[in-house]
Amino acid sequence: MAKVLFINPVIREEDNPKHIPYGMALLASIAMSRGHQVQMYDANAWRKGDDVLAEVCRADDWDVIAIGGLTTAYNFIKKTVKIARRESPKSFIMAGGGFLTAMPLEIMEWLPEIDLGIVGEAFETFPEVLDMLDAGERDFSKTLGVVYRMGEAPKLTPVRPNIPDLDVLPWPAWDLFPLDIYFKNSQLLFSEEAFTSKRRIDVNGSLGCGLICRYCWHLGTTGDMVVEADEHGNNDVRFTYGRNIRYHSAAYITKMVKHLFENYQIDFASFIDENLMTMDAASGRTWIKELCEAWIAAGLQPTCRRDGVPHDETCKGVHWSGTSHATLHTPQGLALMFKAGCSHLVYGLETFDPGLLRDLGKGSTVPNNVSSVKICLDSGIKPLPNIIIGFPDESFETIRNDIKALVRLGIHAKPHFATPYPGSEWYYTYKHSIIEQYGGNLESFILDLGDATKPTAVISHQFSAVELIGLQDIVLKRDLRLLDQAERHFAGAKLNPVAQPRSSFNFVPKKIKAPVAAGPEKLLPR
Repeated sequence: MAKVLFINPVIREEDNPKHIPYGMALLASIAMSRGHQVQMYDANAWRKGDDVLAEVCRADDWDVIAIGGLTTAYNFIKKTVKIARRESPKSFIMAGGGFLTAMPLEIMEWLPEIDLGIVGEAFETFPEVLDMLDAGERDFSKTLGVVYRMGEAPKLTPVRPNIPDLDVLPWPAWDLFPLDIYFKNSQLLFSEEAFTSKRRIDVNGSLGCGLICRYCWHLGTTGDMVVEADEHGNNDVRFTYGRNIRYHSAAYITKMVKHLFENYQIDFASFIDENLMTMDAASGRTWIKELCEAWIAAGLQPTCRRDGVPHDETCKGVHWSGTSHATLHTPQGLALMFKAGCSHLVYGLETFDPGLLRDLGKGSTVPNNVSSVKICLDSGIKPLPNIIIGFPDESFETIRNDIKALVRLGIHAKPHFATPYPGSEWYYTYKHSIIEQYGGNLESFILDLGDATKPTAVISHQFSAVELIGLQDIVLKRDLRLLDQAERHFAGAKLNPVAQPRSSFNFVPKKIKAPVAAGPEKLLPR
């Protein structure tokens, strides 16, 4: 059997480690169920530096060294595969996850240390590749869902279909991770229950989202990925508006959380689903009801909710949180969620400008956004609005609409920046501009990506990165006076460009309109 070393990359170096990598923990569990020997080095939790990482790589005769993560982890992944190749030259290095799925050919070119990449969902592909390696087989030309090397050139195989039933998956291998470190960082400043948590852990109830937000990626987990020849005749990935919504049964989720409650004494579960309300809508409004009823029946309901008393340190049970959407929640569903222990929901409101909302593809309106805050608050659940600035058609008027709504609703929010992450529609729409902004070097853009709290590639037609940084602070302070002053200065600079020179960066890309009824055959722009 193969001897496998997983390496969890460092994520958000400026923050404490808070989230066990759910997908990697699942793959480790799957590999062990097939008889393979698995070890985990959680660099994100330990943060011991390059010397310890090198020591781990040479600590054993690893048959496979596996690493994966989102594009935002690319810096660490790039460094890690070089160390792994140097310290363990005979190991077969595999990579997967969003960073590779979004651009498999480029990643294989930039990181020659990687022997094989798993593209899209890995639940079946990863154990199949391990079994092939164990049998001495290295011809991956007929293996679905991989990018491999034929000589120096990477080759991409056809898409592997998503598994139809998530309940066949084992539970994640939590024991492989330093849970004490993650429990130490349990507190989240989102709600009283989250902030007083002592033993929080992430769970995942579903995969997918029915929305087509142009700034968001799905990367093969929602039936949205196809493989076809590019302009050079090489197979490459493309992402579509196709959606394959899948979710665990209420019984699977509550049995898993019950296990965590009894064996690890957790007091909080964070659902990391893309959108809980998408699942509820896809199920005909039965999924949330079944989940909440099963949660209560399993004895997981927090005693403060059971007894109708304020939450304090004497409360027993498991509070939880998740994600929602302004057009998909219902008062009845939220009331059930509160009763079962839901403390807060992250709402992707993004903007309060009607034109921008229409262009985002979310299917929401300003009245939806405004009413969603009150509806959620009335249920007892804390709504956490996410605001973004720097959209392609962002203007002073759209920013003004945001600030007025934030003031009216009593919301204080530091906005994120609209970022064209690989795999999103706007990445393909603005790819040429992105490359230009990074001096012709696309990898420099990937190395610069973070969690959208700083500007990277600008996709705003009107504002530069410097101006967006200023506007971010204005929105945070909800300062309409300063916004008016900035707009007057902006207008004056346009009228007198010699006296007040502006950036030469100027482009007006072709606008892409989403189809009304979209399916897998409707491709995003290349």
